[in-house]
Amino acid sequence: MAVGARSGHEEPEDRSGPPVGGAGTEASDGGGPDGPGGLHRDGGQQGSPGGPEGEDGRNTGSSGPKKPRSFWKELPLLIGIALVLALLIKTFLVQAFSIPSDSMQDTLQRGDRVLVDKLTPWFGSEPDRGDVVVFHDPGGWLEGEPTPDPNVAQKFLSFIGLMPSAEEKDLIKRVIAVGGDTVSCKKGGPVVVNGKALSEKSFIYPGNTPCDDQPFGPIHVPKGRIWVMGDHRQDSLDSRYHQQLAGGGTVSTKEVVGRAFVVAWPVNRWSWLGVPSTFDQKGINAAGDLGPAALGLAGALPLVIRRRRKLTRDGTAG
Repeated sequence: MAVGARSGHEEPEDRSGPPVGGAGTEASDGGGPDGPGGLHRDGGQQGSPGGPEGEDGRNTGSSGPKKPRSFWKELPLLIGIALVLALLIKTFLVQAFSIPSDSMQDTLQRGDRVLVDKLTPWFGSEPDRGDVVVFHDPGGWLEGEPTPDPNVAQKFLSFIGLMPSAEEKDLIKRVIAVGGDTVSCKKGGPVVVNGKALSEKSFIYPGNTPCDDQPFGPIHVPKGRIWVMGDHRQDSLDSRYHQQLAGGGTVSTKEVVGRAFVVAWPVNRWSWLGVPSTFDQKGINAAGDLGPAALGLAGALPLVIRRRRKLTRDGTAG
């Protein structure tokens, strides 16, 4: 019998069976001691130093796959990454703000949370007419207003942008006029920007007048500054009430934190803060657009006249 091929003991060779180490059943199992390469199924060579073999013939000294790190060891790293990302988003992209007063009703209610776009100012974009913007106190606007005293947790969450800013003295108003505009409002009349009357019914507080409590103007807004007003006109200490301060009631665009673009909380008041169509009416940009155009025309006119005279002289001489 060809028992020796399986057991490895020395037995008389059975010439009728396959030679030891040939293409018999042992070769199909990976080869015996004299097989090609002598490879076991686990990839190690027989007799190679790799630890003792178990009863099943496998090498028990080989190292298995590394055990994954515990979730609790990974958790601090995940929290750290999340906090860094939140801080970067708050600093450069979006920040939440809480509405502390009624000056922007009915567009914004006291306690609403709005998200403010802080990215576009980094690329040189300035507020436009109709935008709702958050800006730092230009100086004296919030004089006498109490400053909240948040606890340590609120301060930390506010610092990384997960809660609205509590300590900073910021205001939120609607941009009515920008640098280069002329704005005015007489008692009983509408707000007028560059000679165009604004239709404010879509956003002004119901029952309010445009400016009967505090008429103003005409006021020329300097470059790099904006004129702002609250939507609740009779409950808003806006640009109209600070004309005696530096800037004449206008706000520097450098003080603008960003544009509020959505009401994020509470959920039932979720809405986009778009620009009312009255600020897109034809001709409202006339004052700002005609200035450069007029200068360009004035500069080009002498050149055109001189060229025509030269062509006339050349034609006459020919």
